[in-house]
Amino acid sequence: MPVAGLVPAPRREPAQADLLVRNAKVFTGDPARPGARAVAIRGGRVAALGDDHDLAHLVGPGTKVVDALGRRVIPGLNDSHLHVIRGGLNYVLELRWDGVRSLRHALAMLREQAGRTPKGQWIRVVGGWTAEQFAERRMPTVAELNAAAPDTPVFVLHLYQSALMNRAAVKAAGFTRETPDPRGGQIVRGRDGEPNGVLLAAPSALVLYSTLAKAPALDEADKRTSTRHFLRELNRFGLTSAVDAAGGFQNFPDNYATVSDLARSGELSLRIAYHLFPQTAGQELADLKRWTEMVKPGDGDEWLRLNGAGENLTWAAADFENFSEPRPELGEYEPEFEQAVRLLLENGWGFRLHATYDETIRRDLAVFEKLAAEGLFPGGNRWLFDHAETVSADSLDRIAALGGAVSVQNRMSFQGAAFLDRYGAEAAAHAPPVRAMLDRGLTVAAGTDATRVSSYNPWVALHWLVTGRTVGGTRLYPAGNLIDRETALGLYTRGGARLTGEQDVKGTLREGSYGDLAVLSDDYLTVPEEVIPGIESVLTVVGGRIVWAAAEYEGLDEAVPPVSPEWSPVAHFGGYQSGQGGARQASLVAEAAAESEQHRRWRVARGSVPDTTPSFVDPCFDH
Repeated sequence: MPVAGLVPAPRREPAQADLLVRNAKVFTGDPARPGARAVAIRGGRVAALGDDHDLAHLVGPGTKVVDALGRRVIPGLNDSHLHVIRGGLNYVLELRWDGVRSLRHALAMLREQAGRTPKGQWIRVVGGWTAEQFAERRMPTVAELNAAAPDTPVFVLHLYQSALMNRAAVKAAGFTRETPDPRGGQIVRGRDGEPNGVLLAAPSALVLYSTLAKAPALDEADKRTSTRHFLRELNRFGLTSAVDAAGGFQNFPDNYATVSDLARSGELSLRIAYHLFPQTAGQELADLKRWTEMVKPGDGDEWLRLNGAGENLTWAAADFENFSEPRPELGEYEPEFEQAVRLLLENGWGFRLHATYDETIRRDLAVFEKLAAEGLFPGGNRWLFDHAETVSADSLDRIAALGGAVSVQNRMSFQGAAFLDRYGAEAAAHAPPVRAMLDRGLTVAAGTDATRVSSYNPWVALHWLVTGRTVGGTRLYPAGNLIDRETALGLYTRGGARLTGEQDVKGTLREGSYGDLAVLSDDYLTVPEEVIPGIESVLTVVGGRIVWAAAEYEGLDEAVPPVSPEWSPVAHFGGYQSGQGGARQASLVAEAAAESEQHRRWRVARGSVPDTTPSFVDPCFDH
């Protein structure tokens, strides 16, 4: 009944959503609510999840409504080890062979690029490919590079193992008969003593980095454009975050200026948590001390923030991942390394450490355990090992006891055959032991280590995690070291968020989390395994902004400036070569396979190999 003096409150309409993705198969990554049909985003965060009719009341005049057409929607991917800052500064200069399926096609791209590259510039093929991906199952030769580009310098990096240079590049780099081999590297020479265009990491990749650094760099305006296009290329595959692992030739603060400028102007389309990596051997402690006085972890915002130091703290403590060479024997590095770790922990800094081999990990852990006796471990600072291909069960137990984490990358997708040849199938079966890491309750995150040692395509890495196969199809892992698709996706979403302390707002789709998601071209959770590497995003959303749109959604994303300079390989070929437009590429693959079979028959006729059942590839390159 009416009550005197009381009046009904005016009805409040719920605030409308900025973006509503409906008619979707949403995988939230949240065990409390694993699925939904629609996601509403407001103010850059998830406002609600539910069925289409549940969220209809959030649609208003300003709401952008996207029909997912029944596609799979996932939380935005987060690469926990990506050299994104360095990659962005160079992206438009690089001819990417990522995803190219035949060497014939790769060389055709190189030949075509030589025709548009101006005098004084280099053609750079900088990682992300392996001979295993080609139908021919071999690398190019220096002679083929000379034929494809007689006058334009060509530098082709193969993982962190070797590089090939044509005659013009050898001259441009200043290599002569008198040039000494750098420490840990080799300039291969012909019978006449002259450099023949082959560089070897033996085992240090410094000779590869330093040679590449001789090529012309972009000006500041083009670095900005290049970074925007690289971030957009990552968005293409559903990436919305990355943890930058710093790296060689990435000085702070100079080489961080471009992403800092983009962050200030609101033009980043990928969230970046970055690390700082001392560049000069013998100066590491001075650099780390200076940085602890300048900045601190957490500085920045949700788009760009400092996460800690690494992946090297001191150069002497770093092993190398060149599986074509024996494991490096490191000298005594513990005294300086201990000082670096102590300095960081006492100043509240976390860190990440490059460590390929268990021998290195055990030595590092001995230092940590010494500091743990003083109460510095576990001390509330996030720290982790990167890579850890040969980490032992005992070392995993010690990492867990000290509160550490592990970030794994699919370097074995590209180097698995070389590892198998050197260490055998038994060692390769648990390199790295991802299942054992998870069974111990360790925080494990996944990534690529792109752009040089592997491709930045996260779906190649996810395929490796769930199948245990290299890009050439070689099976490395038994069932006991494989993980299911949902677990693998968790390493690529929640895992990376834990490494940066953002697990409450990133890595899952739930109310209050960042509005970061991807609408996939194919349903990752149900497609045949062989389809996984070909998945892309058709719509990527970061903070409610549509940063990538393809297929039916083309044109909905934010505009980016044209690729500059105009002769850029990216302007013509794009980035990762999906092969989806590929009648021409399919034809080239078929031709390459036929050519390989002709080569096999020629070798049989010469008695070089036995006459066995014809195979798809020349047996001399078969793994």
